[in-house]
Amino acid sequence: MSALTRNEAQLRARLIDVHHYAVTLDLTGDDDTFDSTTVVRFTARTAGDTFVELKPVELRSATLDGRPVDVAALEDNRLPLTGLTEGHHELHLDTRMRYSRTGEGLHRFTDPADGRTYVYSQMFMDDVQRVFPAFDQPDLKAVFEFTVTAPAHWTVLANGITTRTDDGNTGDGNTGDGNTGDGNTGDGNTGDANTGDRKTGDRNTGDGSTGDSAVWRSAPTPPISTYLAAVAAGPWHSIRTEHAGLPFGIHCRQSLAPHMDVDAEEILSVTKDCFDRYQEKFTEPYPFDSYDQAFVPEFNAGAMENPGLVTFRDEFIYRSAVTDTERQSRAMVIAHEMAHMWFGDLVTLAWFDDIWLNESFAEYMGYQTLTEATRFTDTWTDFGVTRKPWGYDADQRPSTHPVAPAPDDVPDTASALLNFDGISYAKGASALRQLVAWLGEKDFLAGINTHFARHKFANASLADFIESLAAHTERDVRAWADIWLRTTGADTLTPRIEETTAAHDGAAGWTLTVDRQGSRPHHITVGIYDRVPGDGRNLELREHLDLDVPTDEVVSAGGTRPALLLLNDGDLTYAKIRLDEISVQTVLRSLSGIPDALTRAVVWNALRDMVRDGELAPQDYLLTAEAHLPHEHDLAVVQGVLSFARTQVADRYVAPEERHAALATITTLARDLLRTTEDGSDPGLRLTAVRTLIDSATQPDTIDSWLAEGAVPGGPTLDPELRWRILARLAVLGTIEEADIDAALAADPSATGEEGAARCRAALPTPQAKAAAWDRLFHDDSLSNYLFSATAQGFWQPEQTDLVKEYVPRYYPDAVALGARRGPAIGEAAGRWAFPAYAVDEANLQAGHACLATPDILPLLRRKLVDQLDDLSRALRVRTA
Repeated sequence: MSALTRNEAQLRARLIDVHHYAVTLDLTGDDDTFDSTTVVRFTARTAGDTFVELKPVELRSATLDGRPVDVAALEDNRLPLTGLTEGHHELHLDTRMRYSRTGEGLHRFTDPADGRTYVYSQMFMDDVQRVFPAFDQPDLKAVFEFTVTAPAHWTVLANGITTRTDDGNTGDGNTGDGNTGDGNTGDGNTGDANTGDRKTGDRNTGDGSTGDSAVWRSAPTPPISTYLAAVAAGPWHSIRTEHAGLPFGIHCRQSLAPHMDVDAEEILSVTKDCFDRYQEKFTEPYPFDSYDQAFVPEFNAGAMENPGLVTFRDEFIYRSAVTDTERQSRAMVIAHEMAHMWFGDLVTLAWFDDIWLNESFAEYMGYQTLTEATRFTDTWTDFGVTRKPWGYDADQRPSTHPVAPAPDDVPDTASALLNFDGISYAKGASALRQLVAWLGEKDFLAGINTHFARHKFANASLADFIESLAAHTERDVRAWADIWLRTTGADTLTPRIEETTAAHDGAAGWTLTVDRQGSRPHHITVGIYDRVPGDGRNLELREHLDLDVPTDEVVSAGGTRPALLLLNDGDLTYAKIRLDEISVQTVLRSLSGIPDALTRAVVWNALRDMVRDGELAPQDYLLTAEAHLPHEHDLAVVQGVLSFARTQVADRYVAPEERHAALATITTLARDLLRTTEDGSDPGLRLTAVRTLIDSATQPDTIDSWLAEGAVPGGPTLDPELRWRILARLAVLGTIEEADIDAALAADPSATGEEGAARCRAALPTPQAKAAAWDRLFHDDSLSNYLFSATAQGFWQPEQTDLVKEYVPRYYPDAVALGARRGPAIGEAAGRWAFPAYAVDEANLQAGHACLATPDILPLLRRKLVDQLDDLSRALRVRTA
């Protein structure tokens, strides 16, 4: 398939304006394909030639202004439109399209729990072409209307309010059973569980249908980009309400209905609170006619910001117990996607070099608004300990790129896909947080509101955004953008402290100089901490100093040298932080005694970076975690530290002969956390400890007894997530067999049950199990995206080195061939989950670099391999540091 180049997009945008898409989909055919007919109205400014993009199974017919277009001229994904005259045109195309099993285009999923089928679209980048033909580039915005024929018992959702037309319904939002009001179906009001106006329906079982199919029509959208068009159809379980005069709804598949009902009040409360706060922040009102959130199966991303119909991965409908930090993460995704209604949907990038204008803003606004508007008031700690490391890691790899790349660095849509990473999200959000600290929030919000007013329902670039900001400040935001958004890499800030004695009175003092490795200016807070008198562990804040780096000034202070001096206290800038020698010794002894959680997160990140850079032994990091996590009160910090300890330190950074001891340390830490939570005071911390102990077990006895008893002594009771987690670890340790997995799947015949079973089967330590898993991954192309990832997650295990070492050299050619056959989603999954990360050795590294010399590797797979191999090189350096 031909990727659209930036130059081609610019030429086409100069030639045509697109006004309207009328898309008709028939979802009542076979399980593999669907019919898609499209009418596009557009205008040519001058005479010329162009093309429309589509990826059909069959292009049945095409007419332009009533004249046939040669369907045989379709090459790759382009149908030429030649001889355009100046003026208005109408293009008709009749196609047959293929359903996706990989989360691209129109994904079709049959729920193993009950046999019900659902479809939903993911049109991002060039996947709209798998659903209907389009002039597929973000700056050719148009109005969209959908007409969808679906089985009679289905509900159809779209960007605009949908109405079922076959039985006289005039409902406000896809109720499909004869309602005309606010979505109440009359027989499913949840009564005292309502949040004021929330109502739940009869789960859309088709009681109002006449015949085997029904036709749904969507209201026309405002002008939006092709990649934001969306439909979702199936027998959804829906809960509806009205807020701020608009219909709101949440939707999931029927088998998840009881779980969504439990969490509906929280989901809707977060949604409404964030909506109200955005309406306060932004002078442009919410620009669409409704706000639906559909939790859909086998979704590749966390969520997608389709205007009026946001799609989320349905793991956010929790089947099992979760921590409050995980609930906060779900709330953050809700806030992030809602921010996109303005950043990305109302004002859209002109080309994909400005993807940060979507993602960085939504990331920053999501965390900030969640803090301001909901019960989750400490979100920046979670950002600091989980999201920023994602950005730091990405920014230190060979594949790094500026937050805002130059246009020539994103020459086509294939290269644009490579930039959805920790830089565009976490680093960009960090840069914006620094910008707000530098500009002040008042001027920042004034600038973005000017940006919305100038470019609503249109497209804008970085230059446009900077111009809007510059209108509200005397500061040189253009210079700031050049140094922060056009450069790569993470700066490193290191303190130099010298003790002094005043000449006139001999009083003690000290001076601070900050060395900067890098090029960016930083406005930071410096935290000065002393030990609490008579207390061997706790620290207290002496003072905060505001400091601009670089500076020629030496900061002088009186009094004794502090026990801890922390640059970037409060985490307002994006830079790696180093500690002076005394501060290192202080935090190793007293980290949990630092009074503020965000400060502790900054320190943990500093220690993490020191491990990755070979300046702190991995074992010392584990010992620090063992000493301080039992005293840590912020769950986001606990989860972030344990994740790094388990997945990076134990699995990659310590030598193989030291891994058992590393796991033993983590297991001991988990048992300590269990003891501290025996009174039931912190169920989230206890759940985290249980998960960690399961994942780190080197002997099966304890977790096997939990499985047999169906509970952890003192709680919790094993739910499906914990059962599958235990089974996966027992599979690695070789104490269960296929029959045990089959029995577990019979007890949990759900989609997540199927994934758990696939993961366990691939983890079994037998040659037969590994051969079968490899065949399913690389030679049987029937696995869906989720089942592929689950199988890959189970395959490589450090405990099974001898068993799987023969597959390491096979991985590279097989992954390249797989990516070529199955496309970006599976290619990316092969690079992310199927890579032999456990094999930290030169042979794996050399095989990987040899593979990179192969021509025509799928770009998304190549990017993943470059990143994985750089991480592998780092792990080797850490082991020998």
